[in-house]
Parts: sequence; C-alpha cells; structure tokens
Amino acid sequence: MSTLTGPQLKVLLAPVSPQRVSAFRGLAHMEAWDIRRQLIRVFGFGGYSIRTLALDLVAEHSEQLRKKDDDGRPYGDSYTAWTVVYRAQVRLTVYATDGRRLGSWDDGAVGDAAHQPSYGDAHDMALKTALSQALKRCATNLGDQFGLSLYDDGSRGAVVRWSAAHPPRTDAATTSSSPADLNADPPVCPEPTSPQPAEATRAGRDTVAEHPASPNGDAVAREAALAGMWDAARQIQFAADLPTQFADTFGHPVAEGTTSEFQQARALMLGGAVA
Repeated sequence: MSTLTGPQLKVLLAPVSPQRVSAFRGLAHMEAWDIRRQLIRVFGFGGYSIRTLALDLVAEHSEQLRKKDDDGRPYGDSYTAWTVVYRAQVRLTVYATDGRRLGSWDDGAVGDAAHQPSYGDAHDMALKTALSQALKRCATNLGDQFGLSLYDDGSRGAVVRWSAAHPPRTDAATTSSSPADLNADPPVCPEPTSPQPAEATRAGRDTVAEHPASPNGDAVAREAALAGMWDAARQIQFAADLPTQFADTFGHPVAEGTTSEFQQARALMLGGAVA
C-alpha cells in the first residue's frame, strides 16, 4: 500500500510557518502561489494534479462611472466599469513517491472582479480568483501546512499534530502502548465567517493613528480589516487602483472608511471566506 514517507509526515504534522500567513486577526489567509509551492515541496514535481471540474460565469454587468477625488467629487469623463462573478469547482489529487494515488478532494469557490475598466481584465481576474480560492479550500484537507489551522480562529499552531493512521516510527522499546490523548486539544474555536459582499473593493493605505475609531468597531479591529484589504489587493495585483475604486464604491476616501467597508472590499477581491 502506498503511503507517505517519514520526511513528508514530518512536514505535514508541523505547524504552518507564520511567515506564510498574513497575521491579521480574523482575516488570516495564505497565498495561492504559496499553496502550490508547498505542494511541490511535500509531494514533488508531478506529485499532485489540479483539475477544473466546472468554471461557470455567474453574473456580469456594466455601469457608467466617473472617477472621484479625495473629497468624493466626481471628475473627468465617464467610463464603462465591469463587474464579473465566476464560480469554480476544483479537484486536487496527490500521489505517493511511487506514483500511485494517495487521495483527492473537491471543493468550490466564487470569485469576482468589481468595477474594472477592462472587460477582459474583469473576466480574467474573477475566474482566477475563483480557481485560486477553490484550490486553497481543497488543500486544507492536507492539514496545517495548507491552512487548516487558520479556520481555528486564525491559529498558526498545529491543530492536527498526530494521526493514528501514521504512528511515529520509533524504536519498539520506546513506543508507548497507550493511545494518543484525545482530550489534549485546546477548545475548538468557530470558523471565521465571510463578510457580506458590498459592491466594489479597493482602497488607499492609511493607518489607525490617522483614524483612531470607527462606527463599526474599535481601532484594533479597523486596523486589522484595513491591513487585510490591502493584502487582498496585493494578492490580485490590484493595489494601485484601490484608492480610486474605494471612493467610487463607498462615496468617500479610504481615510474615512469603516471596518465593515474594508471587510466588504476584501471579501469581493478574494471571493469570500478566509483560506
């Protein structure tokens, strides 16, 4: 029977490196390219496959918009802004070092691109976001190295830690006959919930010192939401356009933004849940 090697198990049972996670409370996530990198590191080149089972256009619409200045006043000619939504279903399969299949997992996600001036870019961004999010959700079945612990209130600590199917390979004289302690785990925290999408997403960078409070939460929560939004923008290479789009969507500059608006913006850019 094909199985995992000792080095593979050692990596899979280790906690995720904090450097691979955006360290923002309630908004922890990992990059899709990093998930692929870790798949290669654990299973090798050609040691995994990704199959797109479905990729459907859910919605698209356009509207005429004008850019707005820092005071929220429109200026310049109007342009056609496209909003596109895709739904993706993906299957991730991993293989043993001898080439035999170890397992496969299916999952899906929705991705969108809001208020894009280019029709092609809107479709490209939305479908890539959906595919990336679906892959990340599939990969969580492989444990902490692929983001499973992040669903435990953003924890970077190992939550799997051991597997009865893969007991430690130790000398018989030092192997305990007692089973693993099933009561040793800390209390389980609820999975983070997805913010309800607003209508667009992109914002300028400011700091909590410039905006110490907001109607939607305290300063710490606002700072975390702001940082999470910026991380999402960088993930989809959209940071340069954030300030203008945020103002177009919410009617005011980022410096006046609220925790809820930052969360809504991030949800649209990443297509929903933390992963």
